[in-house]
Amino acid sequence: MTSELCIFTLGHGARRVLVTDRLIEAPNWTPDGAALLVNGDGRLWRVPLADPALTAVDTGHLSRLNNDHGIAPDGSRIMVSDKTDTGESCIYVLPAGGGTPRRVTEAVPSYWHGWSPDGRTIAYVGRRDGRYDIFTRDLPDGAERRLTSGFEHCDGPDYSADGAWIWFNGQRDGRMQIWRIPAGGGTPERMTDDDRVNWFPHPSPDGRHVLYVSYAPGVRDHPRDHEVELRLLPASGGAPRRLLAIFGGQGSINVPCWSPDGGSFAFVRYARDDGTF
Repeated sequence: MTSELCIFTLGHGARRVLVTDRLIEAPNWTPDGAALLVNGDGRLWRVPLADPALTAVDTGHLSRLNNDHGIAPDGSRIMVSDKTDTGESCIYVLPAGGGTPRRVTEAVPSYWHGWSPDGRTIAYVGRRDGRYDIFTRDLPDGAERRLTSGFEHCDGPDYSADGAWIWFNGQRDGRMQIWRIPAGGGTPERMTDDDRVNWFPHPSPDGRHVLYVSYAPGVRDHPRDHEVELRLLPASGGAPRRLLAIFGGQGSINVPCWSPDGGSFAFVRYARDDGTF
């Protein structure tokens, strides 16, 4: 599968960073703005923006990474989700430059999705009692806390820039919409209300916007290789606007992908059968 790693700058549009025949997914932006981090072939790769190329990150014995990974706000650590040891996704932390991973979550499956702005807490998705809900955990060894209940399925938790909210996608009555919930727990608030299938909200670092991927009505789950839209929602609520239509979905923006200044975001799109993006 041909993958195109891109940057979209608000007010200017999209530009290509890297095209590869490797399947790559889920770009993060490093806090210094110098590189992007992606996953592919069960590994983690760094892409320096000054000289774009896939450079392997040492993840120790972990070799079955999925696309739920991210860099600490201070740039010192990386969280990854991997099933090498357990057969199901488990969260680990390792030095930002690569090295020996340390297991963070006991229960599986667990999929990392967000760092609190102070770097002390992570938000993630876990399947417990047959249902996927949103959880948080203080580092290094805090207990797991469940934030959501009453949903058919939840995914994609990511912190607002001030740390007050966790945004996520949640399904009720068969409708997957964008929600937010106080980071310490409380009553969730629905932030989109339409007939589309909305996933993976990412608040911008400047506190102004929330980016998410939107599927056509009737799509189940969050598959790849679909015609989708990248949409922007005011962080205070309101009508979303379509930024870009792409061929993608799963892998395009699964994890936090904004530039440090909040003016751009990274995404991945994939080649259609006719070779177009």
